[in-house]
Amino acid sequence: MSTSIHRKVIINGDDFGLSHEVNQAIIKAHQHGVLTSTSLMVTGAAFSEAVELARANPSLGVGLHLVLVCGRSALPKKQVPHLVDENGNFSDDPTLAGLRYQFSKQARIELQQEIRAQLEKFRATGLPLSHVDGHLHLHVHPVVINILAGMAPEFGIKYIRLPSEELKLNLKLSRQNLLTKLIWSAVFGKLRDYGASILKSQNINFTERVYGLLQTGNVSEQYLCNLIPQIQANHIEIYSHPAFSVLGEVELKALLSEQVREALCAGGFELTNYNKL
Repeated sequence: MSTSIHRKVIINGDDFGLSHEVNQAIIKAHQHGVLTSTSLMVTGAAFSEAVELARANPSLGVGLHLVLVCGRSALPKKQVPHLVDENGNFSDDPTLAGLRYQFSKQARIELQQEIRAQLEKFRATGLPLSHVDGHLHLHVHPVVINILAGMAPEFGIKYIRLPSEELKLNLKLSRQNLLTKLIWSAVFGKLRDYGASILKSQNINFTERVYGLLQTGNVSEQYLCNLIPQIQANHIEIYSHPAFSVLGEVELKALLSEQVREALCAGGFELTNYNKL
């Protein structure tokens, strides 16, 4: 590896604010592991705790984890009746939600208001906004990414995540959930191409590669140790969902792994976050 190439990696933990178990795992992975960045759900049940933890750990980059599916809205139901149910919850089906956002004029008007409300709730925390991404990546939906791009100057959005990883490389490392990976790679590949054109036109930044989508729920120590030496890009994000729970323990262990840290070092990667880029 040539020392003249300056390689940077952002290690992000999604769903900050979802629960106490997620919050504590993200802070542990930041203080004792390789995690440098997180994405805050401003409508999460443990939002207030997450904000306090973020303030106590200023070296942790914090972005907005925009919630437009599988979660609660920031606005009351009466203001966004075409987006949420009686209890103020978005649909749990990202495909149905995406179709509604694409084809319902009322839903698109309410999306503008809800996205603004979540950005304003983040701004009210006083935390610097490092980046924007989204729950189940609904932020790369064409309607949503155009809204975000339009609001970027007002809210200081400098980076937006565009999922992008090589299908062939992922399948070489793990062929689990093959059909899902094939579909997601095709769908998110097109969404990335569209998103990249929008972000470039508005001078909003994104990393060369983002790893995590095709290995969602199983970004393990072994997977990362096998992946990192094969990464060709120089500015990347790796994201996962660490938690003190059955589902999140594997990914938390990976973020605390000395082997993963050594693999990043051997690859010439400097740990950073979006605020520092």
